[in-house]
Amino acid sequence: MLKEKDFIEIEFTGKTKEGEIFDSNVKKDLEKAKLNIEAKPFVYCLGQGMFLKGIDDFLIGKKIGEYEIELTPENAFGKRESRLIQIIPMKVFREHKATPVQGAMFHFDGRIGKILAVSGGRVIVDFNNPLAGKIVIYNIKILRRVDNINEKIKALNDFLFKKDFDFEVKDKKIILKVEKGMKNFVELFKDKFKEVLGLELEVEEIKEKPDK
Repeated sequence: MLKEKDFIEIEFTGKTKEGEIFDSNVKKDLEKAKLNIEAKPFVYCLGQGMFLKGIDDFLIGKKIGEYEIELTPENAFGKRESRLIQIIPMKVFREHKATPVQGAMFHFDGRIGKILAVSGGRVIVDFNNPLAGKIVIYNIKILRRVDNINEKIKALNDFLFKKDFDFEVKDKKIILKVEKGMKNFVELFKDKFKEVLGLELEVEEIKEKPDK
């Protein structure tokens, strides 16, 4: 049975109840949906916020196998909230030399908003997740439980930092070798490494990442 903090490798495809695929790591499904996403293995740790909580809650206690999981908005991408539909003055767009068009997506200080309407000097923008309020279905195929510590560390590095840091494991300690300027940031996650992997984290700064 799978339990919290187990690392697993999965193939997955997420789609709306109407059948529209919005995420996957399966090549044929990505091609079918015309999504510009690379099909690659996905390894993650159960119950640690690395995937949808609704998926984790379902998989914990299950056996390795294939599952179809239907998630309500509360367990997936949340309900639609009226407070996240906001009016932004047209001058904000002009200042950034942007032209708002209905249906277009824009980045606003780290948030993604969809233009709902443009009227005179006002632009109505929806900051809800595009999948908010929707029932979604995930087809999950659990390929294996991951026991190799190096694979676990790589998966955690990718999730936390989107980086493939060089590292070594020695005396119940992970030594991460990071680019100049990243040491203090990476050290903020010492507790996470200890919690998930049971290993202390030491961070070494290198002048430049060596070629592999």
